[in-house]
Amino acid sequence: MSDTPRIEASWLAVLGDEFARPHMKRLREFLQEEKQRGAVFPPGKDIFNAFAWTPFDKVRVVILGQDPYHSPGQAHGLSFSVQPGLTVPPSLRNIFKEIQADLGLPEPDHGCLTHWARQGVLLLNTVLTVRAGHPQSHAGHGWEEFTDRVVRELNERRDGLAFALWGQHAQQKAAVVDRQRHLVLATTHPKPYSANSGFFGCRHFSRINKHLHDIGAQPIDWGLPPLRTPLG
Repeated sequence: MSDTPRIEASWLAVLGDEFARPHMKRLREFLQEEKQRGAVFPPGKDIFNAFAWTPFDKVRVVILGQDPYHSPGQAHGLSFSVQPGLTVPPSLRNIFKEIQADLGLPEPDHGCLTHWARQGVLLLNTVLTVRAGHPQSHAGHGWEEFTDRVVRELNERRDGLAFALWGQHAQQKAAVVDRQRHLVLATTHPKPYSANSGFFGCRHFSRINKHLHDIGAQPIDWGLPPLRTPLG
């Protein structure tokens, strides 16, 4: 990660000064050390993909997870999403099951969520990188401060957003969100060992769409069309 990484212009205008702060300098040094030890996911060019797919002024929904997938080839910078052609991971399969139960939509045959991102769903993790094979290995090294800033800027500069906070790490972000101006939904992470403790039956997808309808905004199409072209 360079001193000022490639990040979509509208986000850079909001977050640009963040990259000069001490915690980001320490994070850059940590990531360089980690890359010398082995693979880091997602690849550097994909770390800020969530911002590229969903510009700041286009965000309508924030889905916040934990950290990227830690197996080769899966993570590409959008929380819960995987590259086209890959097997759908268990957490994402549980998300699809909840969508099917909530909205009656069929389970898609791929796990690339760019269709959501294009509609204004910011697919963000609390931590944006991970060491291969070691979940949560990059927690506590500066990413949390960065994503706190992301949520804080959205809270302060935008109105009527829907925040879906999945898992304990994500739920900590609720402290900086004004519930009088935004919808905040929180439940367990959709990973297999916690999905039955609140994620299944949470109906976040229909609740988000009701919120958008109530404020006069277009609901999200939570289905995924067949993928015809590779991810750009």
